[in-house]
Amino acid sequence: MKVDITVPSVGESVNEAILAEWYKSDGAVVRKDEPLFAIETDKVTLEVVAEADGVLSITVQEGETVDIGAVVGTLDTEAAPAEAPTTPAPEASPPETAPIVQTPSEAPPVAAQAQTSTEPQKLSPSVRRLIAEKGLQVETITGTGPGGRVTKGDVLTYLEKALEPGSAPASSPAAPAVAVEAVPVTAEDVVRKPMTPIRRRIAERLLTAKHKTAMLTTFNEIDMSATMAIRSRYKEDFSKRHDIGLGFTSFFVKATVQALKEFPAINAFIEENEFVYHNYYHIGIAVGSPKGLVVPIIRHADQLSYADIEKAVVGYVDKINNNKLEISDLEGGTFTITNGGVFGSLLSTPILNTPQSGILGLHKIEKRPVVIDDQIVVRPMMYVALSYDHRAVDGREAVTCLRRIKECIENPERILMEI
Repeated sequence: MKVDITVPSVGESVNEAILAEWYKSDGAVVRKDEPLFAIETDKVTLEVVAEADGVLSITVQEGETVDIGAVVGTLDTEAAPAEAPTTPAPEASPPETAPIVQTPSEAPPVAAQAQTSTEPQKLSPSVRRLIAEKGLQVETITGTGPGGRVTKGDVLTYLEKALEPGSAPASSPAAPAVAVEAVPVTAEDVVRKPMTPIRRRIAERLLTAKHKTAMLTTFNEIDMSATMAIRSRYKEDFSKRHDIGLGFTSFFVKATVQALKEFPAINAFIEENEFVYHNYYHIGIAVGSPKGLVVPIIRHADQLSYADIEKAVVGYVDKINNNKLEISDLEGGTFTITNGGVFGSLLSTPILNTPQSGILGLHKIEKRPVVIDDQIVVRPMMYVALSYDHRAVDGREAVTCLRRIKECIENPERILMEI
């Protein structure tokens, strides 16, 4: 019996998608719930898994645009049992097969190793191609995906570290540096690629924000000493108690919610000639990915603990890395926080995530001399930026709101006391 493989519905507003990548080749034997291919819409990238065991027959190739519900291949379920015995047993694997790197404390049981020992099950086609093109060995790269799976981002990180002067990749200090040949650039060396749906959507939203809002940005700087001291003092106990790391995101989400309660216009939308005020706080956290910037939503952030916020952020990052993010994860935000500091940005002007009226930009923490009580001291400082829609928010409100966020971060006890 043949089972159709169709493009699933990912939201009411989405009618088509791009078949971004097949994880299996035509004629391959696949198992139920094994990832088959990835689709890319104007908002998210999703993996589609097999609904049954069978032999794959591909009818739509990578890069083609398909309608929601379209058939892109079939699974021959009757052929699967005949094909299954051809899979080599782990003991018969050739010695040159690249092993999966595991630390002693993370080494899986023998049965688990046998299940994940073959490279095609561990690496997506794009990752295998990149590794082959660069002449790398997979065992030298530390995987951050599910079960230690090496992702494309892991390979790119490895290459970046290999190119740093006098440094070797962190995943394998003894590994030789990757040689990069200098290739002369000519006028003909131009590659044209169509914009992906996500990138087109990002471009449209950015242009809308620039042309249809009266955007203005106010800046300030925050002394991170108190928050860093609290984090350093309690991060070990926090991690043991909640099984999650304590980062700065939860502090800024809490401080932002505190400020938005005092300045509701920054948490409001403009719809035609009306202001829409929200009595809830759905805070979007901008996350960069190879496909583009996405902003998953932490809902009812005012009702969450620090641990709940950190778990929500880590959960969304995992979803993004594994193409599991859903459109519902991106809808309904009332305010956005973006952190360019993780990439080394010292100062920037964030662009509004319409129809929201405000976005907070965080930046890198850098030690700088500052004057405190007429004395010059060195403190860990962070520049922050609040962009806002001047149609909905007056300058006084925006400046005071950002100053309140500053006060809450510099004196974290204000968050607990709600003052």
